[in-house]
Amino acid sequence: MTHRHGLAQMTDGASIAWSLEGPEDRPVLMLSNSLGTSMAMWEPQLPRFAERFRVLRYDTRGHGRSWVSPGDYSLDRLGRDAVELLDALAIDAADFCGLSLGGMTGQWLGVFAPERVKRLVLANTSAYMGPPAVWQDRIHRVRGEGMAAIADAVVARWFTAGFQGAAGAARVRTGLLATSPVGYSACCAAIRDMDLRPLVHLIHTPTLIISGLQDPATPPEHAMSLHEQIAGSTLVSLDASHLSNVEQPAAFADAVLAFLA
Repeated sequence: MTHRHGLAQMTDGASIAWSLEGPEDRPVLMLSNSLGTSMAMWEPQLPRFAERFRVLRYDTRGHGRSWVSPGDYSLDRLGRDAVELLDALAIDAADFCGLSLGGMTGQWLGVFAPERVKRLVLANTSAYMGPPAVWQDRIHRVRGEGMAAIADAVVARWFTAGFQGAAGAARVRTGLLATSPVGYSACCAAIRDMDLRPLVHLIHTPTLIISGLQDPATPPEHAMSLHEQIAGSTLVSLDASHLSNVEQPAAFADAVLAFLA
């Protein structure tokens, strides 16, 4: 078992923080975090994933230890960050699992860089999360008042009422409050401007879609829409809200590992 970590330079000068764990002779599984979290969100799954894979986690631009650049980001930029990170680590192709914003990055890869992904796991995500005005309002609030202004409302949508008092939810809330308002709002802009609905039918990579039955952010019908448009995809529903890997860690790992087997 080896563990490497570092910062990878992107072509625009940004640096992306990454961590690579697991046996060097195993296939790579790349994990992409949600808006307002970091690579730490995958810690519930890491021990099991690292038994079977060389696990590549990274902090999405604007989050964690990755570079925070001013202005708005685009999904195209976030997708190219994933490709350029694979390039920097000399990884030709990987299995990819992304949740929420990470799942949007996964959809982008499936459409625009299919040669870099062997299999896709798209969890608690959507091809479109409009209307744009909702995201613009959140951007204004975060830039004006900071992360504390939205933390309670965000956590209420991330977890079911019964889980919000759990230690796992508290850790995620702490991470949300530590997120850069600049980086968070820049990624909100990527979601605001995203509409992959005309394109997701172009994904031909083997795909697993994971839905949270109690997810108000990306409801089950969003997952069903992806499932209907991505030919041959598999749909698994978990009894969870938006951050299903945190709320149902074992069931999430079971679903992913069964698909990747």
